[in-house]
Amino acid sequence: MSAAMGPKVDRTPIPGLLVVRLAVHVDARGWFEESWQREQMVALGVPDLGPVQANVAYNARRGVTRGLHAEPWDKLVTGAAGSAFAAWVDLRAGATYGVTAHLELAPGIAVFVPRGVANGYQALADGTAYTYLVNDHWRAGVTYPAVSLDDPELAIPWPVPLAEAEISERDRTHPRLAHVAPLPRRRTLVTGAAGQLGRALAAELADDPGALVDTVDAAELDLTDGDAVRAWPWEDYDTVVNAAAYTSVDGAETPSGRRACWAVNAEAPALLARLAVEHRFTLVHYSTDYVFDGAIGVHEEDEPLSPLGVYGQAKAAGDLAVGGVPAHYLLRTSWLVGDGPNFVRTMQRLAAQGTCPEVVDDQVGRLTFAGELAGATRHLLGSRAPYGTYHVSNAGPAMSWAEVAAEVFRHCGRDPADVRPVSTAHYAARQGRLAPRPASSVLSLEKLRASGYSPADARIELRRYLRSARALPVL
Repeated sequence: MSAAMGPKVDRTPIPGLLVVRLAVHVDARGWFEESWQREQMVALGVPDLGPVQANVAYNARRGVTRGLHAEPWDKLVTGAAGSAFAAWVDLRAGATYGVTAHLELAPGIAVFVPRGVANGYQALADGTAYTYLVNDHWRAGVTYPAVSLDDPELAIPWPVPLAEAEISERDRTHPRLAHVAPLPRRRTLVTGAAGQLGRALAAELADDPGALVDTVDAAELDLTDGDAVRAWPWEDYDTVVNAAAYTSVDGAETPSGRRACWAVNAEAPALLARLAVEHRFTLVHYSTDYVFDGAIGVHEEDEPLSPLGVYGQAKAAGDLAVGGVPAHYLLRTSWLVGDGPNFVRTMQRLAAQGTCPEVVDDQVGRLTFAGELAGATRHLLGSRAPYGTYHVSNAGPAMSWAEVAAEVFRHCGRDPADVRPVSTAHYAARQGRLAPRPASSVLSLEKLRASGYSPADARIELRRYLRSARALPVL
């Protein structure tokens, strides 16, 4: 038996159109190949197809020609017998609209064809067959773009002249490229866009050249309204970034707050997770250090969940739901600071008022600035980092809340000693009943760094934030 090496992937002039050169094992009986080997192909950069239908196209005679159709799904086409001339035309809106590619398709060759790229095949031998896996079901009555096989603008070099080829009447009547409406690109949706993180995400993701980003807040799409959520046009999106969250840690311990917290932080992510599987979009979701009890000094991504209070419990439930989505990024973060009310702005206000606040010194963690979290999100999506859970915060040494407050006071011209460190128990006794909080919120950043993203030191970002905040009203 002779065997080739593992599969290899070649790119083409059409973005996302990938040629997979398969390992073919040959012996006296014939040959064998793995036309779809998920683990190997995904590692090589082929999207995780998630096939729901398998088809075979058999062509009895040389010259049989099919196409050029741009179906609304992804497909993996593999040569099975004989050989075929295969051609593709990008019909997606954008700079590569009308770009073509072609090759000879035979056993040992598979091609990943993304949604919106028209494909056509011409048999070069009698008895030619090729198979294709698709990630959506064919439905009667569904129309999609197609383009003429003989369009001179495309100049596809069909080996068998089309006048001599066997072509269906339907395929002979497709329009020329000049009359084909480009297939709209799928977009990115940011939910919870009115919040501190949502605003940072909208700015960061929209800054990517060619990005198509939609934003919605709770008034436009209430994620706790199941009927409204299911009716949303999810097929228009290839990425959904869920920044909607219930964040009142203490409010979650009240009867009404408990219900609201679970609805937003657990039930809504679970519904989005089901929709992500159904509509094949990448789901990005944000979690928190509160899913841990804080008994371990530094939290790794695979640490068992151990939430102390209702807020952490609801977020942990959301984590578990999102973790079941094949294409997901779950970003856990801590101590978020952005454009809006937050701990740093509160300390800035107290410093300006001449107050000497009591601040707990037995809870430690790292600040996460919303822009940093948004930047990490863009990196993971743009680099196609492996799906899964990532911890994201700013870098630098762990600090207590009292140490952060002292830094704010110092940068505001106040004596850091004016911040009075107290224990959590003392603070809770003065303030009344508080939700339990993790003693350590320090998140490991090693997995994030291994992906190629290194967050800035929290102390540097704090100084930058305070300098920019001086031009804003003190909240």
